Amino acid sequence: MTWVFFAGMMFVASIINYLLVRKSSLLKIPNRLVNLAMFGVPLVVYIIIAIVKGTTLMIEWWHLPLLFIIAIVFAYLGNKSSLRAIDLAPNPGYSLVLSKSYVLFTTLVAVTIMGAELTWRGGAAILMIVAFSIPIMVTREGEKKSKHRTWILLSLAAFFAWGMLSLSSKWLFVHGMDTIIFLIYMYTIVTVCIIAIDRVKFSQIKQTSAKGLWILLSIGVVWAMFNLGQFEAINLAPNVGYVNAINAASIAAVTVFAVILFKDNLTWPKGIGVLGVTAGLILLLL
Repeated sequence: MTWVFFAGMMFVASIINYLLVRKSSLLKIPNRLVNLAMFGVPLVVYIIIAIVKGTTLMIEWWHLPLLFIIAIVFAYLGNKSSLRAIDLAPNPGYSLVLSKSYVLFTTLVAVTIMGAELTWRGGAAILMIVAFSIPIMVTREGEKKSKHRTWILLSLAAFFAWGMLSLSSKWLFVHGMDTIIFLIYMYTIVTVCIIAIDRVKFSQIKQTSAKGLWILLSIGVVWAMFNLGQFEAINLAPNVGYVNAINAASIAAVTVFAVILFKDNLTWPKGIGVLGVTAGLILLLL
């Protein structure tokens, strides 16, 4: 299977996951439980895949400290920084624009340091996707005043964390680590962090309705598909920036489905953004 196939799986799973998370918000399911589902359930899925494939969990000793750094600093703290920045920013879109620009960072680093390829068409497509994502993410609705600039530092922290997550995983894959093994170790560490640091109690799970539990399970399974597709694509792609650009492009499809399913308002700037991102995605995949 090619990297485009796995990137497509990631793209579709990203859309479905957003819709499920949106539904969980409407059901008032605590964010801590959603985060636990997004890491705990995929961990079980990846362990099952490893057992079926007969994959051994043995790794080189020097892989372990790297995996701890990747899981705690890039995955766990990167996600925490992003969520906090979105909360503090005068406009959530401002934070997203800063953090999502990691697509450009990973593309350039992959070329200059890792020797990855970058065609003019691929470069132009990535620029289009990033540029036209801005009017989709930034909206004047609900804008609030912010007396401090901490959200900028947190957004830049997420920018760095997500970029390094892609680049460091690619480096490990190049040096022989299996994708499933990488995911098992990373998700084990992050799940422990969520339970220990975020203090998620299993009593909260018992208090969740049956419908809520099904939503959480669905979120976990879909998120497992998303990350499997993402990291398999990163493993196979000629440039990790291509994969990250396709991931960023999913915001266009999410916007359209939000209008259809949740009756969100589609303004003309967002409409232009959707068309521009779609054109960039087509250019990238041609």
